[in-house]
Amino acid sequence: MKSENTYDLVCIGNYTKDTIISPSGVKYVDGGAMNYSAYAASKLGLKVAVVTRLAEEDRRVVDKFLTSGIDCYVTYTPASTCMKLEYPTNNPDIRNLSVASTAGSISSKDIEGIQSKAAIIGSSLRGEVGLDIIRTFNDKGVLLGADVQGFVRVLRDQNLVYEVWDEMQETLSYLDVLKSDAVEAEFLTGEADIYKAARKYSQMGPKEIVLTHKDGLLVLSDGEFHQLGFYPQKLNGRSGRGDTCIGTYMAMRISLNPYEAGIWAAAVTSLKMEKLGPFDRSKEDVLTLIREKYSSSLSHGGICG
Repeated sequence: MKSENTYDLVCIGNYTKDTIISPSGVKYVDGGAMNYSAYAASKLGLKVAVVTRLAEEDRRVVDKFLTSGIDCYVTYTPASTCMKLEYPTNNPDIRNLSVASTAGSISSKDIEGIQSKAAIIGSSLRGEVGLDIIRTFNDKGVLLGADVQGFVRVLRDQNLVYEVWDEMQETLSYLDVLKSDAVEAEFLTGEADIYKAARKYSQMGPKEIVLTHKDGLLVLSDGEFHQLGFYPQKLNGRSGRGDTCIGTYMAMRISLNPYEAGIWAAAVTSLKMEKLGPFDRSKEDVLTLIREKYSSSLSHGGICG
């Protein structure tokens, strides 16, 4: 890796080979938070890189990144992270997760020489990305976001369960943006009310909170709440919802205020949920949805070039 490798957004986390079980059937998908985040940001015109680990047999994932214009810093491992996601109902907040194998841990040496305006820690379970990487980006003054899923999820046998962790306060204190879903928020804050949960999160140090729930996302910044709905015409791609949301939010937050970045995140996520796999629509499709559903409170002047 060389110092001239400069990006708008870098997404850090392991690729996951996903088996998705829902009322509509069983699907096999190339997943991972960094996967969904990176494609969303790239489709909006940003220069994006991913840092990941996966098995040699899944090299096609790397080839696809490169073909799509996304740089990939990869470590090949004996096995990829293989995850099963079971959705017993049509509520995307309710799911059961299990992991049959993992690709191990990403370390700070894996991000040496990467310069970026913003970064997202998008890991799938605790131990995949540690505090060393968070501190490194914090020291560089990078706009730093992280999904709490990669810290609250712990692998016990093959099941992913939620557990608090000793370094939670320190971890969250380094973040500019914390992303959580409603289930994780209730577990970590004790609050079922998403507004109260977001306030409790903010008291732990993050400057901004992005909290997803089945109907949309809640943004908290500078003490002000912004509630933005999701408007998918169908719900065929619920897996990767939150990853797409935070990827878009961080991408747009580089140049926009929290409310406007939240609108883009809500619109992109709405379109992504219509189809299995990473977001693959155009920026114009997003703008069309913004004009239709969010235009009453947003000026488009100068947004996204």
